[in-house]
Amino acid sequence: MITQIIFFLIFAIAVVLFTIQVKKISQNIKLGRDINRSDHPTERWKVMAKVALGQTKMVRRPIAGIMHIFVYLGFIIINIEVLEIIIDGLFGTHRIFSFLGGFYNFLIGAFEILALLVLIGVIVFMARRLILRLKRFSGVEMTAWPKADALYILIIEVLLMTAFLTMNAADYKLQLAGFGHYIHAGSFPVSHFLTGLLPNQPEKLELIERACWWFHIIGILAFLNYLPYSKHFHIILAFPNTWYSNLNNKGKFTNMSSVTNEVKAMLDPSFTPPAADAVGRFGAKDVQDLNWVQLMNAYTCTECGRCTSVCPANQTGKLLSPRKIMMDTRDRLEEVGKNKAKNGKDYEDGKSLLDDYISREEIWACTTCNACTDACPVNIDPLSIILDLRRYAVMEESNVTGSLNAMFSNVENNGAPWKYSPTDRLNWAKTE
Repeated sequence: MITQIIFFLIFAIAVVLFTIQVKKISQNIKLGRDINRSDHPTERWKVMAKVALGQTKMVRRPIAGIMHIFVYLGFIIINIEVLEIIIDGLFGTHRIFSFLGGFYNFLIGAFEILALLVLIGVIVFMARRLILRLKRFSGVEMTAWPKADALYILIIEVLLMTAFLTMNAADYKLQLAGFGHYIHAGSFPVSHFLTGLLPNQPEKLELIERACWWFHIIGILAFLNYLPYSKHFHIILAFPNTWYSNLNNKGKFTNMSSVTNEVKAMLDPSFTPPAADAVGRFGAKDVQDLNWVQLMNAYTCTECGRCTSVCPANQTGKLLSPRKIMMDTRDRLEEVGKNKAKNGKDYEDGKSLLDDYISREEIWACTTCNACTDACPVNIDPLSIILDLRRYAVMEESNVTGSLNAMFSNVENNGAPWKYSPTDRLNWAKTE
């Protein structure tokens, strides 16, 4: 009973701490403006199934995609086995699902093969970072913490899978020895190769099996509570993020209804604008001006760098990095959330996302080609944030580059971006 009570306390504390962190993140996301993304639910389910569950955008880069599928499937499916560990820990049983017989043998065997594939995938990922040093894993935004965060997760996965296989190997040897409650249950196509590395004394084997059992479950609970502080929170958020992703043409500039109605009223005196709420701010200066989907995007970012690697502005040496846009948005949102939790919801720290985190040079370097959004494995949309920051600079501050000011003047005076009047626009087609 003492062991069961200890397990229950560890499990309960882990769940409570995780719930508290998820609640904080949820509150931060809710700081964003409201937006309706509940239309076309059938299509949204399809997008989520294809992109988040099916990993269709990951395999555009085959090696990374296949390795990620190994790790992803292993992480998801092997955690089914965690359910058995939790039940065993709470009720003092051992391999409680063994009554499933042959199907149980199949499950344990499949878990072991997946664990081996996870190890292979993780080793490949570590080699890409530490040996090959792929360019997209570097950048001004990839400071010490983001790089360490990625390696911490890979190391944790190696330790968890190693503990799982060692636990099974010790269990298997104890089954063969007919020791204690270790009944014949499960199939061990991978871990049986490890049995030769383990001692033959049942008491030492039981100590190893129990130590690995506790390490495996405590490691998973610790990993669960590490996720909210890590980029790997995308493991959870990838599903709602793809469900709420933009189904319209990507990169399409959205119109503000208040501005549209004002223009309609100017063009048609008989038009009566519908009653509407206060306009608020045009565009976005800080994270509260963004919508909640954009803020969820920031927490979902995996920092994989696919967006930045295809960005033409970044490729030509411009300051813009779409990955940095998302990381800066998340960092600023964390800062705002902590300030409001500590000092009240009306507290202002005098800082903003634009200028203090993201520079004007970055937002105006964007070509709005939408390559970043198309490349993202979980449908994150950095372009929408850039456009909202630009909208604020233009509509609230009239602060744009000289070339854009010239274009705006031409549109106002000539009805087109060019300096020629409408009557002269077709002169080039005239022949002598």
